[in-house]
Amino acid sequence: MRYLFILNPGSKGGKSKTKIEKIFAFLHNRRVKFDFMLTKTLEDAYIFSVEGNKHGYDLIVAVGGDGTINRVINGFYDSQGRRISNSKLAVIHTGTSPDFCKTYNLPLEIDQALDAILEGKSIKIPIGMITYIGEYDNKLDGLPLSLTHKNLQTSYFACCANIGIGASVARGANSGIRDNIGDFAGTFVSLIETLLTYRPVNYLVCIDGNSQVLENVYNIFVGKTTYIASGIKVKHKLSLSDSRLYTLTVKNIGLLNWVRVLRNLYSANEFANDPIMSLQYVQHIEVYGSYRNNELEFDGDPRGFLPCVIKPAMDPLDIICKADNDVSSKNL
Repeated sequence: MRYLFILNPGSKGGKSKTKIEKIFAFLHNRRVKFDFMLTKTLEDAYIFSVEGNKHGYDLIVAVGGDGTINRVINGFYDSQGRRISNSKLAVIHTGTSPDFCKTYNLPLEIDQALDAILEGKSIKIPIGMITYIGEYDNKLDGLPLSLTHKNLQTSYFACCANIGIGASVARGANSGIRDNIGDFAGTFVSLIETLLTYRPVNYLVCIDGNSQVLENVYNIFVGKTTYIASGIKVKHKLSLSDSRLYTLTVKNIGLLNWVRVLRNLYSANEFANDPIMSLQYVQHIEVYGSYRNNELEFDGDPRGFLPCVIKPAMDPLDIICKADNDVSSKNL
């Protein structure tokens, strides 16, 4: 078995270095042969993952937070949504918010994660695919995505993509506030600050071939997992084998209903669709260009601009899990 560890010593504000030393000590004590690469940027994680896939490693281990995990996952795929190798992914979470690990019941303790890696049990998980523009282009306002655009980009996400307030909330949460007051509180403060200043917008969308205008929108969540970010959750009915994505649209927030919206987002309780919150299941969603609120966010980081197309990747991803993992029998 050939192992490649891609490690981010800067995750959790640089506090992960001692955890990396613990990982190395565990592997040396078990006499496990492995290769490793240390990242300086998130883009390094992507580059190292591509190299690991192309060089035939059996298992590529992402060590870091959700940003590192996302970039490593991207290295498993080509621009068409296909896997580029038979390598499997493993995760040792050393970051701030373990949403990905919570969804798939992956071990959070280092020793348990390493034991799972050596045991080698895996499951197949769905991955979201998003195609978008790398830089804002006002010529695309009100228009669908052009597949010949010079700044066209394709990326992948494991948890959720957001159109609307997501990028602003993520930027605020990632500014250092979570290091001072904690993951949950930092993201909550960023969310409230964003809501107080945010101006909702109308989005032209095409969902499974049906065009419509969504008015007064604050956010469109598009994802697969219940856990999104630092306590924010979406209750849904998708199973591991379901190829669809959910979309949760939040709009028309006013003084009389914003508390209910926050309660629903943090409690993960089921709710009936209404003019404020609406959940549906889709295979394909396209959001047209917009002159306002056009920045995208997925898996915790702002990345790219509208217009965009979101759909499931063509191939699932093999990920190492605990020996007693039963997530395949539950909703994600």
